[in-house]
Order: sequence, then C-alpha cells, then structure tokens
Amino acid sequence: MILYLRGKINFIMRAFVILAEGFEEIEAFTVIDVLRRAKIDTASVGLISKVVSGAHGITTMAEYVLSDIKPDNFDMVILPGGDPGYRNLANSEKVLSIVKDYNKKRKFIAAICAAPYVLAKAGVLDDKIATIYPGMESKIPKPRDAKVVVHDNIITSKSPGTAMDFAVKLAEILAGKAAARKVSNDLVLS
Repeated sequence: MILYLRGKINFIMRAFVILAEGFEEIEAFTVIDVLRRAKIDTASVGLISKVVSGAHGITTMAEYVLSDIKPDNFDMVILPGGDPGYRNLANSEKVLSIVKDYNKKRKFIAAICAAPYVLAKAGVLDDKIATIYPGMESKIPKPRDAKVVVHDNIITSKSPGTAMDFAVKLAEILAGKAAARKVSNDLVLS
C-alpha cells in the first residue's frame, strides 16, 4: 500500500504480533500499542485461536488467527516471549517457516525475552548477534548483554522490562526516527 502526502511517497509499513498461549502480556501489548501510536498497521494474530491467554492469566482476543493471514502482506513479524508462549512458538512449524522465509527475503524479524530462542531454532541467528532473557544465553549462538540488539533484519530484546525500548526501536525501524521520537515524547519516555 502506498500513501501519497504532499508530493512524497510514504510507504505504510505493516507488522504482526503472534500471540501463542502463555505469551508475555507486557511485551505483546506494549509493542502493539507503541506501533499503533506510530501509525504502523499492526495486527494481533493468535497462533491457533483468536482467544489467547497470556503467561499471567490475561486473556485477550486477537484480531486474526495465523492460518487466516498472508504473512507476505506484512513487513515485520514480532514474537513476544513468555513461558510457555515462546515454547509454543518454537514448536510451531508454521512460525518457524515464516521466520525462515522472512529472513530469506530480508524482511524484519523481531523477538523479545525468550523468543529469540525461536529464531535460533529456525536457524536465522547462526551469524547474528542477539540478546535473550538472562540465563538463556546458551540457547542462541552469539548472545550479547543489551536491552535491544539490531543486526541486519533481526531485532531482539532482553525481557519484559525492555519492552518499551524494544517497541520504540521497532517504531523507528518501521516509521522513522521522527515518528519514534514523537511517540517517545507523547509517552514522556525521556
């Protein structure tokens, strides 16, 4: 989709967040909220159902189910952590296939908390540095201790406590620095 404004061509970026049973609520909801504030078309997608319960007992209604969307219509896939959420993502052949396909096409892949494990299982972190939840560093090939790591088309973040930093970085990548700065200012982050 292309939006024309004042003679310039602006591409409207699209992202989707996959919600598996046991997802980390802070990570998923923060990302969706921040991206929508940055005017990024962001969809919540249940792994197997529209009704999904998080790791802390918050049940939500996703807008779509993964089997009903076309991942090629999006620019970024986002995987929240949470336990057993990340395990459910890692055990999904469909999720692993999307991650591999996005990497092959150089589309953006984002994962937070324990979810970078899913990227490692899909084989897309073999030559990339990434961060992951503390204590899980052995689950990824090249771990780094940082709140957010961007390596080429892969964006990873460390924990629920870094969800806001992660979300703002995703907004910057998809909508530009000005949009990310506006969201940060509106949220009084600095």
